[in-house]
Amino acid sequence: MSPPPSSAAIGLSPAEERSPSLAESYRTIQVPVGKGRFWGKIGAFAGPGYMVAVGYMDPGNWATDLAGGSAFGYTLLSVILISNIMAMVLQSLSAKLGIVTGLDLAQACRAHYGRTVNFSLWVLCELAIIACDLAEVLGTAIALQLLFGMPLVAGVCLTAFDVMLILALQRFGFRKLEAFIVALLVVIAGCFAFELAIAQPSIAAIAGGLIPRAEIITNPAMLYIAIGILGATVMPHNLYLHSSIVQTRAFDQDEAGKRDAVRHATIDSTVALFLALFINASILILAAAAFHVNGRTDVAEIDQAYRLLSPTLGAGAASVVFAVALLASGQNSTITGTLAGQIVAEGFLNLKLPLWLRRSVTRLLAIVPAVIVVALYGGQGATQLLVLSQVVLSLQLPFAIVPLVRFTGDKTQMGVFANPLWLKLAAWAIAAVVIVLNVKLLIGFFFS
Repeated sequence: MSPPPSSAAIGLSPAEERSPSLAESYRTIQVPVGKGRFWGKIGAFAGPGYMVAVGYMDPGNWATDLAGGSAFGYTLLSVILISNIMAMVLQSLSAKLGIVTGLDLAQACRAHYGRTVNFSLWVLCELAIIACDLAEVLGTAIALQLLFGMPLVAGVCLTAFDVMLILALQRFGFRKLEAFIVALLVVIAGCFAFELAIAQPSIAAIAGGLIPRAEIITNPAMLYIAIGILGATVMPHNLYLHSSIVQTRAFDQDEAGKRDAVRHATIDSTVALFLALFINASILILAAAAFHVNGRTDVAEIDQAYRLLSPTLGAGAASVVFAVALLASGQNSTITGTLAGQIVAEGFLNLKLPLWLRRSVTRLLAIVPAVIVVALYGGQGATQLLVLSQVVLSLQLPFAIVPLVRFTGDKTQMGVFANPLWLKLAAWAIAAVVIVLNVKLLIGFFFS
């Protein structure tokens, strides 16, 4: 069996081949060489998975998980579980694509599709990034209001300056950026461990919620939240991001080196997504235990949850810890959204912009609708916009998943690393589930 072909062999020009994804960080992190270095290699590859996991627990998740837990108790836990399993499969494919071909997903699309298709895919991906950025803007603004009493409009405008944080972090190298993100993830996880210890949810109810129920599909209100959870969990731009940032590792480029890299990158992303599963499930479980069980099925807004947590749980710190986790979540998601925007612009269009300009444009496109909605409708409008942004993300998912599944299953591109039959079937089944759910959502939206 022949090794996977080079990027030139699958359609990129020599000029494009010499321009790796995230060129400033490409192969800058050394990987231990030789056998018996398992833990050293695990440590070297740890990082990209956690950067990807950030997107699976951004403020958009908070709105959908709070609404789902409050309204339907533990029922939608099964959706979070299934979504995370889907995410684990898709992110492992994304990492494999980047490691084996040396191309990120956007570059692979540019190599195989025509200009019209590529431009359309780029526009759709940009819309997804803007929708995600919108969730981060609103989440950060809400956290600032809850912690410091800052007006929502002022908080939204303040998020325009977080581009400076990203630029400052990147000056210290990619490894430092990963460490900062992991530190914030630890803060978020610690906050929710504290909240769950106070809430003392029913273990039996949690176990029951992990079993899928038919009513999730048949109940339109439940389906809307379920698709919002799916959109908030499986993030389309994360598939582009992961295929790029795994290439920051300087692994051996022969077949054995790539196979080793795929294995360790998969472990990294799977462990990181288990952390995302814990946090996402914790938000829904907290809403179910604190609100649904006590008859408060109407708690769908983050600020409303903040006000009710302390008196409901009988712990004064509950609300503050909740808001701290929200602020950490918003800042974490900001960083990965910027990188994803850079990757898709360079990958689809070979368009290279200064990071500060790229970030400023993306953030401005998110701030404008956020300011308008917050000014007109206040906190309630902000939360509704958060949920809607996650549905928009879900609607974009097929346009990222289908190319990824197709490329990683093609032996002409992946060689010996092409997906085996069982994985092809699983990946296409995931794509089919996503597409069917989105079609059902659109039909319900336009005809109900």
